[in-house]
Amino acid sequence: MIINAALPATLLLFLILFFAIKSYFRNMIAPASGILLIAEPFLKDPSFMRSVVLLCRHEKEKGSFGFVLNNLFPQTLDELLPALTGVSWPVYKGGPVQADTLHYVHQYPQLLPESVKLTDECYWGGDYSILKDLILKGSIAPEKIKFFLGYSGWSEGQLLGEIKENSWLTVEATSKIIFDTPQDAIWKASLIQMGGKYERMIHFPTDPQLN
Repeated sequence: MIINAALPATLLLFLILFFAIKSYFRNMIAPASGILLIAEPFLKDPSFMRSVVLLCRHEKEKGSFGFVLNNLFPQTLDELLPALTGVSWPVYKGGPVQADTLHYVHQYPQLLPESVKLTDECYWGGDYSILKDLILKGSIAPEKIKFFLGYSGWSEGQLLGEIKENSWLTVEATSKIIFDTPQDAIWKASLIQMGGKYERMIHFPTDPQLN
């Protein structure tokens, strides 16, 4: 790469980071259920800026969908569902699609029929009426379940196109990232999990021209 030294410093920095970051996206894990999508540092889409998405489905014919793990919703679970009075658990903005629908991932496959396995320690969905009763009985621990309003969706081929455009890094999901990491630390923690050069990305500015 040849760079003109006469370029403004902010533009020069941007070009250096841009070409450096392209090399980071080689040999990514293929998208699939149970994979995390980590937004590249300069992604400006307000729905996905510095986001981490847990993929729940990736199929050639049906497209892809998942939930943003690190975008906290301003209301708690009991404020959205009056039947769960006193259950002031956090809810997250899963994405911009069907933002009036509630979803959840959890670690209770043995208690919630019809749960879908994402990883060995994370399951999606399951019978809501049973879940509600279990919550009211105190049988569900808030640190082992995560609720979302809406979801993130991609049409057939769309997600693969975005990955080819270097919008997303991919890594296997872990229960530590999904359930145990504070939401404002998930993006950095996911990159640290990848290690090596990816860990250095946590220091990249959101907008290199403002650095």
